[in-house]
Amino acid sequence: MKRDIEWVEKLEDRVKRKVRIKFPGNGQVKWQFKRSDEEEWDYKSKPTDEDWANLEEKIDALYHRRRAPYKDLQLVQQLRREAAREN
Repeated sequence: MKRDIEWVEKLEDRVKRKVRIKFPGNGQVKWQFKRSDEEEWDYKSKPTDEDWANLEEKIDALYHRRRAPYKDLQLVQQLRREAAREN
């Protein structure tokens, strides 16, 4: 995929949270989080179930518009299932 996927959401405490996902090409998904009240990106936090659902929805839409390969959609679906089993 040529571009990162990202979105901004408002949290309950009215702070904006930016979520960015990269596909480095080695069968992994790299998550990045940044709150508007913090200066540094967070690379260590694990995505929530809601984050996985948002990513799958966005990658599915990109795939149907021919802007993301099917392998990325499959990878997200597989990693989401694995993450759900861990929780």
